[in-house]
Amino acid sequence: MSAAPRQLLSAPDGIFLVVGMVIGAGIFKAPSIVAGNVSSGLEFMLVWVAGGIASLCGALVYTELSGRFPETGGEYRFLQRGYGPGTAFVFAWSRMTVVQTGAIAAVSFVFGDYAQQILPLGARGAAIYAALGVAALTALNLAGTPHSKLLQKIMSAALMIALAAIALAGLLGPSAPALASQATDASLGLAMIFVLLTYGGWNEAAYIAGEVRDPQRNILRILVGGILAITAIYLLVNLGYLAALGLTGMRESKAVAADLMRPVAGEVGAIVVAFVVCVSALTTMNAAIITGARSNYAFGRDYAMFSRLGAWREAGSTPANALLTQGALSLLLVLAASFTPDGFSAMVAYTTPVFWTFFLLCGIALFIFRMREGRPAGFRVPLFPLVPLVFCCTCAYMLYSSINYVRFAVSFGTAVLGGTVIMLAGVPLYLVTRRKA
Repeated sequence: MSAAPRQLLSAPDGIFLVVGMVIGAGIFKAPSIVAGNVSSGLEFMLVWVAGGIASLCGALVYTELSGRFPETGGEYRFLQRGYGPGTAFVFAWSRMTVVQTGAIAAVSFVFGDYAQQILPLGARGAAIYAALGVAALTALNLAGTPHSKLLQKIMSAALMIALAAIALAGLLGPSAPALASQATDASLGLAMIFVLLTYGGWNEAAYIAGEVRDPQRNILRILVGGILAITAIYLLVNLGYLAALGLTGMRESKAVAADLMRPVAGEVGAIVVAFVVCVSALTTMNAAIITGARSNYAFGRDYAMFSRLGAWREAGSTPANALLTQGALSLLLVLAASFTPDGFSAMVAYTTPVFWTFFLLCGIALFIFRMREGRPAGFRVPLFPLVPLVFCCTCAYMLYSSINYVRFAVSFGTAVLGGTVIMLAGVPLYLVTRRKA
């Protein structure tokens, strides 16, 4: 008898996973960009509240979807049941080659950039650190789910403590000088792109539904609890940034956390921040590796061409072949991005339009299931259809904004085109697979 996923994850395990997946390098990069696209401190804080509300709406949609299909595979299963095998195939192909592997590669460059500040390894040091991070965390996950989830708890707890320390340093340290607000070409749309990018990743909890104890009840706790915790942390940290640097200081900062800590702890504080960002990036990468391999596992179970991905290794309870494939593709993207001006930005441009395309389709799938099957026996999205409509409109706007924004980034136009072309390559590949079947 072939091995299958075991229900090893509790609600706290899942919450740590969601928090670790979402709270990554974005909170150290996005606030200065957001500050440059709002007109006041109040507006700055309100867009972060709006990001939390939009994410909570999405979490409620995903809770109902996960309750309908409490099995390993997440969005792959939602799209398969909602639109048929063709859409699910193209999604799984895109997630394996663009979305998840691109996200892992993007965050690995954040880890590499900051690790390079602590211990430089030469001109290619950031790419070397990025590759080492991907390889090491893939190897850890090959050792088994109990090992990886323990590391996730430790790193997530350390990150939250460090973020709390940064926020308190901003709130209790020297206040920003009172400066007149400078004129700025404010763009709430651009601000929300980076806010929602910083909130991104909570949906990964859907991929572990088959390994969560009592999924009908605990997926709701994991998603809603995770989003509320993340929103509270983001608001606290951004209040610290605003108190210490002011809106003008944030706009001018290239590294808001380091600039916040420097007056309090000097250059030692900047090194500490670099270490915190490294921990943050590793936490995000580990969560992405865990959940990405699960969707590849579900993909392999359905298609003979990728059947080796669908093997579950009993020792350690882990999808070993899916992990190895994902690790190899992520390393290939790290290598390709190392030849661009900025590896992180290149990978964001590579993944973002593809990601929001399928996110929107998942939101629409809820309406399809309601019309086809009626209301579920378990959890139901409150205030239907308002909540899923807010989520779908957010996804549609983000899809438009991601295409509209990155088309101006000439340096990364090839990355945008590359991600889209690889996604579309899944269509003829599916037709070949179906013909063989």
